[in-house]
Amino acid sequence: MEQHNILKTLNNLRTLPIETEVVEFKEAKADFDFSRLGEYFSALSNEANLKNQKYAWLVFGVTDKKHAIVGTSYRPTRASLDSLKKEIADQTTNRITFMEIFEIPEFPEGRVLMFQIPAAPRGLPVAFKGHYYGRDGEALVALNIEEFERIRSQVVTEDWSEGIVKDATIDDLDETAIAKARENFKIKFPEKAQEVDSWNDITFLNKARVTIKGKITRAAILLLGKEESEHYLVSADAKIRWILKSLDNQNKDYEIFSIPFLLAVDKVYSKIRNLKYRYMPDGTLFPNEVLRYEPFVIRESLNNAIAHQDYTKAGRINVVEYEDDHLIFSNLGSFIPGTVKNVIDNNAPEEHYRNKFLAMAMFNLNLVDTIGSGIIKMFIAQRKRFFPLPDYDFADGKVKVTITGKILDMDYARMLAQNPDLLLDDIIMLDKVQKKRNLSEDEIVYLRKRKLIEGKKPNYFLSYHAAKPTENEELISEYVANKSFDDEYFKKLILEYITKQGKTRRKAIDNFIIPKLSAVLSDKQKKDKVKNFLTTLRVTGKIENTAYAIWEVKRV
Repeated sequence: MEQHNILKTLNNLRTLPIETEVVEFKEAKADFDFSRLGEYFSALSNEANLKNQKYAWLVFGVTDKKHAIVGTSYRPTRASLDSLKKEIADQTTNRITFMEIFEIPEFPEGRVLMFQIPAAPRGLPVAFKGHYYGRDGEALVALNIEEFERIRSQVVTEDWSEGIVKDATIDDLDETAIAKARENFKIKFPEKAQEVDSWNDITFLNKARVTIKGKITRAAILLLGKEESEHYLVSADAKIRWILKSLDNQNKDYEIFSIPFLLAVDKVYSKIRNLKYRYMPDGTLFPNEVLRYEPFVIRESLNNAIAHQDYTKAGRINVVEYEDDHLIFSNLGSFIPGTVKNVIDNNAPEEHYRNKFLAMAMFNLNLVDTIGSGIIKMFIAQRKRFFPLPDYDFADGKVKVTITGKILDMDYARMLAQNPDLLLDDIIMLDKVQKKRNLSEDEIVYLRKRKLIEGKKPNYFLSYHAAKPTENEELISEYVANKSFDDEYFKKLILEYITKQGKTRRKAIDNFIIPKLSAVLSDKQKKDKVKNFLTTLRVTGKIENTAYAIWEVKRV
């Protein structure tokens, strides 16, 4: 890159209002820690990959806020800069280093250095000294597992599920499973129902794309294989484990199911105790009873785990049932779409699948929905019964989905019943409120603007406007207990109390005020609030602290 182009690039970068994940400014007037430099190299390289940029920039001699040029004397000679390339390469993945280090000496304030950092190669996150780094806005952080797996999944690799199983024949498949597959295929493609009956098994399996030209695939063994055929899947532990736990996490029962998975799904489903759930009475808003779990949600969660399991990691699919409360489905491997929000926002087919051949076979056999709407349908199913939305957890290289089979918050349920036109995005945000999860600043502003929440950070609750109670006095009392009163009310109450009592100990004031504060506050937060009330009254000259923890009205 020629010198005038470098100057133009620098000027363009300096016009950015803030630093981005792929641009970092440092003053580095005299020196800069080598390890820190390497960490930024790793972070910027990985972020450039994730942002589909060819490279990122690290600029020395420029302030990070106003982007003013201050100059740098870091590595003052060209030889020392060139040697930096090798020093970085010695500590990074596959010896990746700077594309170039540009030196701009002509500024009156001093020279500027521009380090051009290549994007991490497709499928290969870049580490420095064995650690992977990324960016969270302007902050340098460890590369999170979702981003790590997103980069790794970029490599175009062989589809494990499409692999041909040498020596396996149709005799290794279960006849009952094949018959069931035919029934499902007819349901999925009713226009082909009569034609299917004229096909022999091999023709049917080829047309259903479970086998390839009569050859048995790993997907065929997984879905339709006899239990004794599992030995063909050398790298996989083709099992589904169901566990029943008490709510205090004690194991009460378990069973392990093997292939064929097409039949195993029904067996696992039959083990789950999908009992009736009776709603608490609240006028005529709710039906008398429903099943704890929508059958579609159970099957969709389990079939998704089968379709997206990373079978090369030799782990089992797990279904954990907590008595009369919730289910957890888990499979090994990263969540390919990255986040659930991506799925909700895009509402479109994924471009990449871990087991594309298996997923398409399951689609043809009416087991999964590969058009990207399965998760959305699960969210809608929970919303219709006023239950909490599914929870997704992508930690530790797994995908865990939690389905709750009861109402957690009557205000939330009432809000869904009374506001049928709420957007799914709104419901997802309000679901965080009922679960006491953190909201982003944008979410807080949005929900407040629509008058859907009240309270103070981090203790938000559904507003009276959103979850207006019926004439049930108990529910109205519950709302008032959560909302409480404003600060001026409590300061006036404290002043009146001290006026009547005369000299008053802090403990007595706590005992009088704390029970009246909002029920959503913790004990510590309540005590801190009383402290703040007393401080404000003292500073404004209304009360005074005459002895340790003793208060009285200030004498004029």
